[in-house]
Amino acid sequence: MLTEFGKKINKNSPLAEYPRPQFVRNSYINLNGMWKCEFTESRDLPLSFSKDIVVPFSPEAPLSGVGRVLKQSEYLHYEKMFDIPPDFNKGRVFIHFGAVDQIADVFVNGAYVGSHTGGYTPFSFEITKYINEGQNRLNVTVKDYSDTGEYSRGKQKFHRGQIWYSPQSGIWQTVWLESTPAEYLHSVKITPDYDNEQVRFDFEADCEVVTSVYDGDMLIAETAESVVKIPNFKSWSPESPFLYNVTFACGKDRVKSYFGMRKFSTGTDENGIPRLFLNNKPYFHNGLLDQGYYPDGFLTPPSNEALEYDVKTVKKMGFNMLRKHIKIEPMLWYHYCDVNGILVWQDMVNGGGKYGLEINVLPFIGINLDDTNYKTFKRTDASQRASYYNELKEMLNALYNCPCIALWVPFNEGWGQFDSAKVYKFIKEFDSTRIVDSASGWHDRGVTDVISKHIYFTPIKVKKGSKPYVLSEFGGFSHRVKGHTFNNKMFGYKIYNSPESLAKAYKKTFEKTIIPQIKSGLCATVYTQLTDVEDELNGLLTYDRQVQKIPAEFIKKINERVNCNETT
Repeated sequence: MLTEFGKKINKNSPLAEYPRPQFVRNSYINLNGMWKCEFTESRDLPLSFSKDIVVPFSPEAPLSGVGRVLKQSEYLHYEKMFDIPPDFNKGRVFIHFGAVDQIADVFVNGAYVGSHTGGYTPFSFEITKYINEGQNRLNVTVKDYSDTGEYSRGKQKFHRGQIWYSPQSGIWQTVWLESTPAEYLHSVKITPDYDNEQVRFDFEADCEVVTSVYDGDMLIAETAESVVKIPNFKSWSPESPFLYNVTFACGKDRVKSYFGMRKFSTGTDENGIPRLFLNNKPYFHNGLLDQGYYPDGFLTPPSNEALEYDVKTVKKMGFNMLRKHIKIEPMLWYHYCDVNGILVWQDMVNGGGKYGLEINVLPFIGINLDDTNYKTFKRTDASQRASYYNELKEMLNALYNCPCIALWVPFNEGWGQFDSAKVYKFIKEFDSTRIVDSASGWHDRGVTDVISKHIYFTPIKVKKGSKPYVLSEFGGFSHRVKGHTFNNKMFGYKIYNSPESLAKAYKKTFEKTIIPQIKSGLCATVYTQLTDVEDELNGLLTYDRQVQKIPAEFIKKINERVNCNETT
């Protein structure tokens, strides 16, 4: 099952666009394309490689050309020969990986460079001392336990089905090289201060950084100070997603980025009802659950055009938010949300042991479990709890500068949950500028910014509390479109046999249940979901993105009523 995007890929240079719009240098070699790979029972690099693979698609994904699942007992080895042009090395050379699932060891010209654990977060290594002029050899060895260990694995499962999806492994985001001067800008943390009409830049750098801020092409500030005043600034919002361009000069190093002036908070409206706020005003978050899966690339989009298509389609339907569910996307996806004006609720990727029925069933009879009981939540491995924090920090670091991200979701429905009160404090200490939904759905320990409910089977009745009430999952209405499904199975919470009955049910739910409760306290909705995914046929789009089950204009008219009924 191929998407139209997947049919058009260039196997020698897929996903070739610059992959990190939030931190851009004029130094880039894309290593995607044809690599060699081998599956073995040994961690040692094999003497030969018998299979071709299209990177960055996992061997399990059709677009990789391999069609092979990495077993729990096996290692997946990659090899790629690459050239360093004579004028490329400016002093330091780095190799970047968008994501490798789950554990990666990296070698250059036979020398061990480093390792990384965590299948969804970007990482890099300096390889200056390992490279040669001309041809070089890159090897990556991967181990992936999928759902048999406690590592973060998202919704992957060796025995897929219903809400769990096909397993995948190895490199699944862009691999690329860049070079910097010997003294360079390592990183920057950009923090808009909406109330004080300024923006703060926190640098990790080898030398003084000069910052230049632009409104379009017009220079409006240039300074070596870390705080830049922007009087009468232009706000960023879904209705007006204005972005300021910025350049950083650190010695001979030059980096381009951007930022949006916006503020996320909670408060009470004029009627004393707790609300989500955007730019100091009550703002209703009206969005979709977005798994970010494709039938041909699985977690990997077949092209960056496909990433942009999803975001723009959501915008055309009149939604203002996406909940990125149990996945961290390539950085370009967040850029498209920044540019098009889509708020993002970002989930952390779940891990832990096999989830017991007590985690998923007891909440339906009103039992809220204590997540400091590691045995109940299958989180007894202290090393994996520590790994969760490492990966969480990597996610927060990677995505901090994305204006679109409004809310962090560290745990979902109890999957791999532990110490959510401590995790909430960890996130807030790192990032005090965003809202946190500590335990989406259930097992809320009271330390959170919102009341977060998943309601599929019982009547939706908003109860006013001391925090904003968000319906963080609901809907799940399913309809099969013949010729556009992954298989013959069908999972959904309510099944409709025609597009007309699906549209009627969708409209009725919003008109009779959602819109009337906005005035009385409902602050956000996340409808399940944007696209079908494998057995799940509850998407507004089919899995291949070829059919929209309910016309965009039909949904947009409903969303216009949602948006105009925000708080009054």
